[in-house]
Amino acid sequence: MLRWSDLAEIPADFGPTVVTLGNFDGVHRGHASVLRRMCADARAAGCAAVAVTFTPHPLQVHRPQDAPPLLTGDEDRLELLAATGLDAVLLVPYTLEFARQSPREFVERYLVDGLRARTVVVGRDVRFGWQNAGDLSTMVALGRDHGFDVEVIDDLRPSVTADEGSAEDRAADELRRRWSSTWVRELLEEGDVVRAARVLGRPHRLRGVVVHGDARGRELGFPTANLAPVSSGRTAGMVPADGVYAGWLRRTRRPDGSPVPQEDAEALPAAVSIGTNPTFDGVERRVEAYVLDRTDLDLYDEEVVLELVERLRPTLRFDSIDALTEQMHRDVQDVRVVLDREASSPDWR
Repeated sequence: MLRWSDLAEIPADFGPTVVTLGNFDGVHRGHASVLRRMCADARAAGCAAVAVTFTPHPLQVHRPQDAPPLLTGDEDRLELLAATGLDAVLLVPYTLEFARQSPREFVERYLVDGLRARTVVVGRDVRFGWQNAGDLSTMVALGRDHGFDVEVIDDLRPSVTADEGSAEDRAADELRRRWSSTWVRELLEEGDVVRAARVLGRPHRLRGVVVHGDARGRELGFPTANLAPVSSGRTAGMVPADGVYAGWLRRTRRPDGSPVPQEDAEALPAAVSIGTNPTFDGVERRVEAYVLDRTDLDLYDEEVVLELVERLRPTLRFDSIDALTEQMHRDVQDVRVVLDREASSPDWR
């Protein structure tokens, strides 16, 4: 998949294209379904399939106090978008200057002149241009002016098939709600990474650089990889509710420094702790992962990805180090059980 961050990077002869717009935070099942269908339609029409998205999230520029925590950072978002079959993504740096374009200026500059759009795929609630003045009717009118079609996509919702069980076996909202990033955030706030994975179509990811911690885990026999604080800008992905999770740790680089696509990276079983370490009167919220049965890993300053499979328990305060250590041994055994089950039959598929 081609990746561009500026119109000047697009080859002059690229196109014609089928283009869609969106933030695509999390690239959940709804996003993926629409994009895969769009890619198939584009190829049938002899066009390239392109997504236009933005960084940072527009709300982080206009109303940072109201901006939601992002489910994915740019690297994961681009990797997940590539997996849908897109030919290219234009990741537009979102600034106030960019936002001041009128709806017509945006369409003419980016969709018509830049991408040679033959079809533009949008939702019914599409908004674009200065102060979100452009809507679906605006896009349709501009399409008439510039010779592109507008395809409207409706909200996608989960469906229950014969092998998924009856409606009684699923929570009612899983049968009623549309796939959405908001739904995933709500589930992560509850620590429900199992249901979040069903909406995402994969386990939720955290990506970050490993930094030095207090080395308490090593002293207790459970050396952990501590991710840099989210506030540092070196960790991406919404951090779910505090607790202990079963998950996988994947390294993002080979020994020679070359990148490893996540689908090719070895999945190392891990117990992941999220919280403030109340037994030690901690105040800083941390994410740390113990790779099962491995005391030889040197991950400092290395970027890793954590995939969270299931929350085992909430964060607790223990009366003694011995009590904490006993619980950590139980947690490790619980992680083995969960990951053995998940490896053979992922709950989210």
